[in-house]
Amino acid sequence: LKNDVMNDIVLMQLVGINVVLVHGGGPEINAMLKKIQKESKFLNGMRVTDQETMDIVQQVLAGKVNKDLVQRLEDAGGKAVGLCGLDGSLLKADQLDTQLGFVGEIREVNAEILQNASANGYVPIVSTVAAGYHGEVFNINADVAAARIAASLGAMKLILMTDVRGLLRDKDDESTLIPVVNVSDVSRLKKEGIISGGMIPKIDCCVDAVRRGVGRAHIIDGRTPHSILVELFTDEGIGTMFY
Repeated sequence: LKNDVMNDIVLMQLVGINVVLVHGGGPEINAMLKKIQKESKFLNGMRVTDQETMDIVQQVLAGKVNKDLVQRLEDAGGKAVGLCGLDGSLLKADQLDTQLGFVGEIREVNAEILQNASANGYVPIVSTVAAGYHGEVFNINADVAAARIAASLGAMKLILMTDVRGLLRDKDDESTLIPVVNVSDVSRLKKEGIISGGMIPKIDCCVDAVRRGVGRAHIIDGRTPHSILVELFTDEGIGTMFY
């Protein structure tokens, strides 16, 4: 599945679409913490990140996961460069909440390094650790980082790949997909309980991106082969589009 996604990104590059790939790595971080017998703790869906956990997050995201994706994209025939938020001061952040430890809230995005990479034919692959203002390193939610990076680039589209079809009117019935949502309707959909649980932060990222000037934001099912291409190049798409 990862290789399919890489092939699609290479194809998009070939037809002149500049792609920036932003990733997290929750399962890989959990696996590494388990190896050192450290418990993963979450608060409101965010990882509680002490110094030891932050060291692991940085190693896993900026190291293993990032370089694995770079290699896959290169193997698919593309050109990729792996970056994290520390490179070129790409992401600068403050602490989000003292209870969460080293979890950051983005204050600045320096998109220049991404624009330079794209201009030279490279797909930037970004892992979401950010630099603090006093030498700290912060863990950043990947969806949040992607939304802010998309806004800073003036991107035409933000696409969040996940493991659900999109926004469902009934979360247990995949046939109730809502294909298009205006961001002004989101608060009503939350009140009605249609947007709930784990979808809230994802959809908030879509709303934030659109309000910051991104053309469209999409939530699509990464388990479906070629889901990016179907969403981009067909009239009805396969996920939920926010505008």
